Amino acid sequence: MSPDMIFTNAHVVTPDEVFDGTVVVRDDQIVEVSRGRSNVGGAIDLDGDYLLPGLVELHTDNMEKHFSPRPGVAWPSIPAVMAHDTQIGAAGITTVFDSLALGDVRGNSDRVRDRERMVEAVIAVGRSGMTRAEHRLHLRCEISADDAVEAVDRWIDLPLVGLISINDHTPGQRQFVDPAQQRLYYTKKFAMTDAEFEAFTAKSLALHRKNAASHRREIVERAQARALPLASHDDATTAHVQEAVADGMTIAEFPTTREAAEASRAGGLSVLVGAPNLVLGRSHSGNIAASELLIDGTADILSSDYVPTSLMEAVFKLALGGSGISLPAAVRLASRNPALAVALQDRGEIAADRRADLVRVRTVDGAPVVRTVWREGERVV
Repeated sequence: MSPDMIFTNAHVVTPDEVFDGTVVVRDDQIVEVSRGRSNVGGAIDLDGDYLLPGLVELHTDNMEKHFSPRPGVAWPSIPAVMAHDTQIGAAGITTVFDSLALGDVRGNSDRVRDRERMVEAVIAVGRSGMTRAEHRLHLRCEISADDAVEAVDRWIDLPLVGLISINDHTPGQRQFVDPAQQRLYYTKKFAMTDAEFEAFTAKSLALHRKNAASHRREIVERAQARALPLASHDDATTAHVQEAVADGMTIAEFPTTREAAEASRAGGLSVLVGAPNLVLGRSHSGNIAASELLIDGTADILSSDYVPTSLMEAVFKLALGGSGISLPAAVRLASRNPALAVALQDRGEIAADRRADLVRVRTVDGAPVVRTVWREGERVV
């Protein structure tokens, strides 16, 4: 048995309070949490920094950019995952669900072409113990894609798969409440002309009519048969939420309207919102601001989405920015709540018998600086 690690002189953030305390770790578990400082020789003095649980990320597509850092560039797979993992670990995230796009409304895009390489690389680095964070897979199922069900069948039984989400990015369906914002997004991000956008929309709608209903039904059945957590995505209306509830979904990712967010909460779904939305103070898509849903208690989970560091930034922005949300409550949004939403009861909080996933954070002029990260008792950052 390895000797205990004792962290002391820390502002320990538990699910309910912050106090000057001490945390004892034995092997990969937290074994004691107490108030006050330890005088035991060899105790690690954290100089009054915050000690948080490792953050849990359910939805990030950050890995994609490392596989295709520029148009036409296919970066080597293992270095791509490791570059992504470096950002994840340095952000204080110790458990990450890497989003794998099973289909793309734009067709055979880089994210579709790279998905096999992504899966193989995530499995390889996990087996070899190379990563800072624990990596799992979140299958994002684009239900209009012709091969959506085929792709699900290929990967759903991998042990790393821990979450399935139903996505429909067909123009006019869910993602954008404002059609003008949708046109602007596609024409700017993908350099489409207005004519190309109209052709893209017509093709997408045809695929939606052909595939969406049957693919949704088949994918939901497969997830339910394996007792995998299911998430809806970009719900905009009460009808969307009612469909999600009927399908047994338990997470509502990025509802685009207050109507959908409130209906999701009323239907028993955990509402997930984007940390970049909170940090920026608005949705880049013109949808409801995450801050509105967080401050009034409608949202349950924060996700870094496409900027790993935004998760810790959002936690401290909520806690120190006059939102009325305490630091323990803000931390729960990025640790215990997401962990429980995907049935990971062994992590996400500083408490005895939980995994020793810990993050040392110092604030400088109100900004959180991640100084050290431990995963299962081992220092990784």
